[in-house]
Amino acid sequence: MTGARTSRAAAGVAAGLVAWTGLYLAIEPASRLAAHRLLGLSEGTHLGSAVSFFLFEAPKVLLLLALVVFAVGVVRSFFTPERTRAILSGRRESVGNVLAALLGVVTPFCSCSAVPLFLGFVEVGIPLGVTLSFLISAPMVNEVALVLLFGLFGWKVALLYLVTGLGIAVASGFVLGRLGLERWVEGWVYESMRQGASYQAERLGFAGRVAKGVESVRDVVGKVWPYVLAGIAVGAFIHGYVPEGLMAGIMGKQAWWSVPLAVVIGVPMYSNAAGIVPVVQALLGKGAALGTVLAFMMSVIGLSLPEMIILRKVLRPPLIAAFVAVVATGILAVGFLFNAVL
Repeated sequence: MTGARTSRAAAGVAAGLVAWTGLYLAIEPASRLAAHRLLGLSEGTHLGSAVSFFLFEAPKVLLLLALVVFAVGVVRSFFTPERTRAILSGRRESVGNVLAALLGVVTPFCSCSAVPLFLGFVEVGIPLGVTLSFLISAPMVNEVALVLLFGLFGWKVALLYLVTGLGIAVASGFVLGRLGLERWVEGWVYESMRQGASYQAERLGFAGRVAKGVESVRDVVGKVWPYVLAGIAVGAFIHGYVPEGLMAGIMGKQAWWSVPLAVVIGVPMYSNAAGIVPVVQALLGKGAALGTVLAFMMSVIGLSLPEMIILRKVLRPPLIAAFVAVVATGILAVGFLFNAVL
């Protein structure tokens, strides 16, 4: 029975990959046909350029999103929040910061899960700095953004994003951990601590893990597709209507204030990685500097105002302020560094 389920699951995955590849290869000719033949829009016009961008990028990003969410859903079936807590429990701070940042990339995390994850980490005695490295890495080094950046810009930009994001998470968590900020955690959090927390690993076969991947696609893509389309629409407007030199003047290397301005603009925005990457693509295409754009993206997904509001349930304002200040400093350093060397 188990063998039959595994065979069916493997056949389903193979058929899905073939269908995905066929659809992906058909995007470019289909988008050109729709924009210029069916709609009759000229490539040289603002509207034609914007519509063509949208019709090409929307299915491309959604297909990439579905593929990566499926793959990450399978990977995440090995890393439950309980197992993550068990892995990090008892680790020294320096090693724990690195391990926590790495685990943040592959474990389930969103703003709504920030509080329960924080509580679970505190319960098993994980140091505050290690916990904060995880909380910084999980949204900032987003696997969806990583794969979309790879698909849109190539491996160098994707690797740059991964390395700098992990570096910020590790360094910020280590610094915050050395500042002795535990007194600024809400008192009721420590009152709820208990010793001997344990987990029971969920035993899943191949078919079960494939089912987890499909479930992730339904859940994640089903929730974020409006934000994806909204981000692509913004990107299409920038691509079609914003003059080439405008973004270079506002977000270019020569404007020293462009990096802090990008962070200030990005923090209050509410978006996810899938929605912000198409905007990043359009900004770069119009002459914005890579360091400035990376700082903007990291501030949107790593320092979002909704996440700070949720974390207020467990952290007092001085700790939240220190958290924002240290992470923002890291993001600013990344922006200035890459504007200087690239």
